Amino acid sequence: MSSLINSSIIRITGNSHSSDQDLLAVEEPLEIHLSFVKDFQRQESNLSVTMRTPGNDKELALGFLFTEGIFENLDQVLSVKTTKENIITVVFRDDVNFDLKKLEKHFYTSSSCGVCGKSSIEAINTIKKPPNQNNTFQYKASLIYKLPLILRQKQNIFEQTGGLHASAIFDFEGKLILMNEDVGRHNALDKLIGSALQNKLLPLENYLLLLSGRASFELIQKATMAGISIVAAIGAPSSLAVELAIERGMTLIGFLRNEKFNIYSGKNRIKFEA
Repeated sequence: MSSLINSSIIRITGNSHSSDQDLLAVEEPLEIHLSFVKDFQRQESNLSVTMRTPGNDKELALGFLFTEGIFENLDQVLSVKTTKENIITVVFRDDVNFDLKKLEKHFYTSSSCGVCGKSSIEAINTIKKPPNQNNTFQYKASLIYKLPLILRQKQNIFEQTGGLHASAIFDFEGKLILMNEDVGRHNALDKLIGSALQNKLLPLENYLLLLSGRASFELIQKATMAGISIVAAIGAPSSLAVELAIERGMTLIGFLRNEKFNIYSGKNRIKFEA
């Protein structure tokens, strides 16, 4: 399924206009189903509908379920399969137990907002992952300045449409390790974390996460669940994102552009060179 579609438009320039074609990023719903065993019977539950850009749907499903605390490691998953168009099913081992009340919520997520607060907070409170305060590594400020350009050069669909968000992880030398795009910023991060799961990279405590837009609470929550210690956003952080970053001992950077950025928490991980 293509991530791009052509649209007929009227292009206006000054007092003139002309017919033209424009590329748009595709946005379609994806149903995430779970297959699990209860009372010795295999059952299927429709857990979530999310508006996303088609592509990397398996990674999206895994990342979403992991960051919402539905499962804790990839060994619990038997398979991830597309059962119908825009429907993906994650099949769990027979011995995996779930909080059935959580499965009954039937999350709906739009492209502009993930699960929007309540369940994300519950995920953190349930999992109780330890804060990242023991990480003592430092990331050079001069290297952080370069990351947005590296990311932009890899954003193929964004360059064609201007309509997608991206999430990427970098190592301490500024090498881009993984990158994903999506019309929803939370989906881009879920795809990234799902890919990291598949590549056995979690926890991501030794990587920097770069967000192409703003840093919302949900993105910091997802980063926390993946063990990330440093997050840099090209846009602004929200107040709740900053509160959560401080609580979890995370380094949070905002407004990363034009060789400038603000540090909102965890300044000890940033190295300034004379």
